[in-house]
Amino acid sequence: MNAMAQDVKSLIREDAELTDRALETLLPSADTVPASIHAAMRHSVFAGGKRLRPVLAMQAGATIAGAVPPGIERLGAALEMLHTYSLIHDDLPALDNDDLRRGRPTCHVAFGEAIAILAGDALQTRAFEVLAGLDCPAAATVQIIGLIANAVGTVEGMIGGQVLDLESEHKKPTPEIVQAIHRAKTGALIRVSVVAGGVYAGATAEDAARLDLFGRKEGLAFQIVDDVLDMTKDSAQLGKTAGKDQATEKATWPAVYGIEQSLRDAADLVKEALAALEPYGSRAEGLKSVARYLVERQN
Repeated sequence: MNAMAQDVKSLIREDAELTDRALETLLPSADTVPASIHAAMRHSVFAGGKRLRPVLAMQAGATIAGAVPPGIERLGAALEMLHTYSLIHDDLPALDNDDLRRGRPTCHVAFGEAIAILAGDALQTRAFEVLAGLDCPAAATVQIIGLIANAVGTVEGMIGGQVLDLESEHKKPTPEIVQAIHRAKTGALIRVSVVAGGVYAGATAEDAARLDLFGRKEGLAFQIVDDVLDMTKDSAQLGKTAGKDQATEKATWPAVYGIEQSLRDAADLVKEALAALEPYGSRAEGLKSVARYLVERQN
């Protein structure tokens, strides 16, 4: 392993640990009444995720402020709650009907469908409660809440992307629909993690626009690589059921462009994303290294 790869893995691990400590304090304990839902929330949140969205938020904050801003881990924790809520619901029988997530039984398999639905709902509401108490200026808090609410919503947001994904199953995918799904279902939360981290750190409107461009490019590249991994890795490597996209005939980037072109497209998007960070010089090195890692990962 080269030094750069080791450095980015250390950076991600440190930011993930910071996020986990925040999540531990922000989520009710597993024996808090009603215990079943709190155990279900923790089952999914602490299932071993990479915490990539919190890491992106923290490194975006460092890009603006020169160092990871104090208290930003609470923003990261809220983003991880939202991401986990989406996974719990996405795995349900009515959606993707998956029984494996991050190498563990999915929430509805472990706790039943009713509790899984409510656990996802509870993570979403707790996330916004945490966001409302962020340790940054009130105007920035309001801006962050608005940005994140939009990114998880129905118009070019995560929920809208999930709907497009469902409605495109068993239909011939087109470049337009695949890009729309990817930018909304996965890309929107990645993009807003970057922008929100910058806003927390005091980003100007110009800064936010640069981070938004970076996040859009990086979010699309991330999902393209995810599509490729689903086709080329097994379940043990992925920590989730492999081959689901092909089995359900989902609209994916490789289904339209093939694996080789998909990898080239992801690499090009990352180059464009990194170019947006050039004005920040060495302050953006952490964010750049994470961006590269996201398209070089093997799971």
